[in-house]
Amino acid sequence: MSNAVIWMGGEGIEGIPVVCRHATPQVGLFSFYAASGNKMREPMGIHSNAVAAPPQLLLERLKDYGQEDAFALWDELSPEEHHLLLNDIQSLDLSRIDRIIRCSLRSQGLPVAAIEPVPESWVSSVDERTMEHRERWWKMGLKAIAEGKLAVLLLSGGQGTRLGSSDPKGCFSDLYIGLPSGKSLFQLQAERILCVQRLAAQAMNEGSVTIHWYIMTSPFTDDATGKFFESHKYFGLEADQVTFFQQGTIPCISKDGRYVMETPFKVAKSPDGNGGVYTALKSSRLLEDMATRGIKYVDCYGVDNALVRVADPTFLGYFIDKGVAAAAKVVRKAYPQEKVGVFVRRGKGGPLTVVEYTELDQSLASAVNQQTGRLRFCWSNVCLHMFTLDFLNQVANGLEKDSIYHLAEKKIPSIHGYTMGLKLEQFIFDAFPYAPSTALFEVLREEEFAPVKNANGSNYETPDSARLLVLRLHTRWVVAAGGFLTHSVPLYSTGVEVSPHCSYAGENLESICRGRTFHAPCEITF
Repeated sequence: MSNAVIWMGGEGIEGIPVVCRHATPQVGLFSFYAASGNKMREPMGIHSNAVAAPPQLLLERLKDYGQEDAFALWDELSPEEHHLLLNDIQSLDLSRIDRIIRCSLRSQGLPVAAIEPVPESWVSSVDERTMEHRERWWKMGLKAIAEGKLAVLLLSGGQGTRLGSSDPKGCFSDLYIGLPSGKSLFQLQAERILCVQRLAAQAMNEGSVTIHWYIMTSPFTDDATGKFFESHKYFGLEADQVTFFQQGTIPCISKDGRYVMETPFKVAKSPDGNGGVYTALKSSRLLEDMATRGIKYVDCYGVDNALVRVADPTFLGYFIDKGVAAAAKVVRKAYPQEKVGVFVRRGKGGPLTVVEYTELDQSLASAVNQQTGRLRFCWSNVCLHMFTLDFLNQVANGLEKDSIYHLAEKKIPSIHGYTMGLKLEQFIFDAFPYAPSTALFEVLREEEFAPVKNANGSNYETPDSARLLVLRLHTRWVVAAGGFLTHSVPLYSTGVEVSPHCSYAGENLESICRGRTFHAPCEITF
């Protein structure tokens, strides 16, 4: 006689195991026993041609939340599939998810406070910045980095599906970006961290400086991301200065709020958005880890930007100088219909937040400030943020209680094929309304924003467009440092790539470039 134990913890049958006792494979009679400690209940006497009912307590819980359809195909499932379905349902925080679904659906169509432009005094614009400001902020930032006060937080839970790949976005190599070096986004960012560490050590006469890198993945990218880093020996970083953690997932729902079933025994789920980072940092105890390391400031950014200045000393120095809880780099909106979210104030004198382009009325999107000649709502969000650790602790607690998520209508895999449904997400910028003080820092998009979101052949934000932005910027650096270029194709379609091992933002290139000629395309490195 053989026994099989199926654990039905959590919200199952009193959180106790069910023991399936099979007399012989040929006999069509088997019994279910519920075990509690050493006491065995009486057998239920269910014949093999009958199907065991789903656990009554769990079914009642699902009925309470209107989700009993998750068991609609129970009778058609095998015992193994019963086990998979029960585990899947029991892994869900049913009451929390129900609260999120109800609050998020209810919020649709509700009136919201009118929006106002961001006050000019809240923005450090490129035009107003002096060389003295930049040098002072640069030194302040390097000092804080040398003292171990900065961590870098990478949002990397997305797959490259819009780029025609199921790989994590950061793994894109020369096949997708096309840089002369063939480097991936992850490698470019790791080498920029190495460069800043070296600059901080030199500036402060320190032997060595370490910036800890926290990388948020998702269940769909975690394994591939970890293996990619291991196979590339962490791109020169120490393995123990890189920490991976996963964002959460949440069920996909129909428009009436019911779970979409991906298979008869699995609920369709999706990552909870890049704003899930706050909850994930708290639940994984990484906020405590940061505090233990003496970290005070966190530089947060999205992976799909080939020009991101990771751990930017100037931005950090500005942030410290302003003494705010949160800050964001912004670029000026290129034209009224550009598909980017913009920073606004929600209500008169209200908090800073981001409005997506789909939520911005066309008349507001086109409105011009008569004094400046700029669009009234011109400061684009490009997912380049800086937070104090104290604020991250505050917002993690606040967003945990906030049950209103953004709803995105998407095609969702289901038992009926792909069907239209809703994904629930929080966004990284959902934190800003919680901030007691905020500042915006303008950067030039041609220097710091080269998004990689769409496949080549699309009209914008492709690997090709990102590659050209990198090559053109680095070409300007080389020429400014006294170098020369030759090229066999038009210069507008090529250029040179400067390795982060040589320069972080165009500095210290004279000794490498002055009087030398480089044939584009090429990589300039030591």
